[in-house]
Amino acid sequence: MTPLLDNSHLQRFARIRDRFPGAKTGPYLDVSARGLLYDGAREALDAYLDRNAAGTLDKGAMFAGVEKTRALFASLVRAEPDEIAFTRNVTDGIATFGASLPWQSGDNVVVCESLEHPANIFPWYGLSRRLGITVKTVGHRNGHIPLDGILAQIDDATRVVAVSAVSFAPGFRFPVAELGAECRRRGVLLIVDGAQSIGVLDTDVKALNVDALAASTQKSLMGLYGMGFLYVRKEVAEALAPVFLSRFGVDLEGQHEASAGDAAASYKLAQGARRFDVGNYNYPAILAVGASLELLLELGSKEVEAFVCGLARDFANGMVDAGLSVFGGRPGPLGTHIVTVGKSLGFDHDSAADKDMSDLYAFLTANGVRLGIRRDLLRFSFHIYNNQADILRVLDLVRQWTAARSRSVA
Repeated sequence: MTPLLDNSHLQRFARIRDRFPGAKTGPYLDVSARGLLYDGAREALDAYLDRNAAGTLDKGAMFAGVEKTRALFASLVRAEPDEIAFTRNVTDGIATFGASLPWQSGDNVVVCESLEHPANIFPWYGLSRRLGITVKTVGHRNGHIPLDGILAQIDDATRVVAVSAVSFAPGFRFPVAELGAECRRRGVLLIVDGAQSIGVLDTDVKALNVDALAASTQKSLMGLYGMGFLYVRKEVAEALAPVFLSRFGVDLEGQHEASAGDAAASYKLAQGARRFDVGNYNYPAILAVGASLELLLELGSKEVEAFVCGLARDFANGMVDAGLSVFGGRPGPLGTHIVTVGKSLGFDHDSAADKDMSDLYAFLTANGVRLGIRRDLLRFSFHIYNNQADILRVLDLVRQWTAARSRSVA
């Protein structure tokens, strides 16, 4: 249960809106696709580019920035810095973890393919073709990943269960803690796709019994495309050999980062998930997201979740009151910062088979509302830069559209 926010917390969020230029041009309700760039992140990026242009980049300072960001992300998910690796995106994180496991013929992985993003599907099928493992899939129930269905598919050959903490559509929360406890009891590894949760939902990977978690930075972490994080529980990471080995995946023991030492004779893997770092880092993206992480930690994860999910709850109730079909009905305990509107979960991406939903999408976008369409549903997603004015603006437009449609039918 997220806490209620007092007036001082609400005022802090109100002031933050000014730090997001994109929030001033109309309701931005599409963080599930990509978030608005925080101006603090922009400042960090600009400073890097200025030094790059002037030829004054300091590699030592850049490494320090990398480690600062690593520690900040670790704090956000209640992990240790040694349990965090840098990746290119969620797919890269999941694929890196999966490919580094010591699979045996006959092993299987359990997923809910019908609700997962391709980032959490194709890596497993790729391993299936290459190594002969089995992908066991569970069907969804009314847009929810069924916990009992996942558990029923786990058997003695199951090595991994892969789930999203929040589905990209329709945006429901999954009971990760319950699954994590059972996976740990059965000796099965649990990897979580955190693309739609990290940066909004308060996350404690230790309490959730998560073994690995992949996140990207362009959504709720308010950073850039092409950067992500991979958490791997230290005990698990140190039992794995990375599928790609880089100088940053090796314990250099104080040597220069360009020195290989006597690599042919012996080398020691870096501690924990650091062994999964590959090559030079995406320094500008890492420095940018570091500023956003500082903001989220300053606000507090529990407070961010309470504020953002509170906005989504108010919006969902307003849409129901306006006569719209919110998928799943009025928000309950599995609600998140994502609200989807439409009668049924389909297959279309960026379009809706329901003409009414297509027409409403066109009307809202023409009036400056930025949202998405996923699986035939209109998807509205909130973050810290949104406010009640955004909600009222969209609800007013919905009423205008509804009235115009009623007149045309009459």
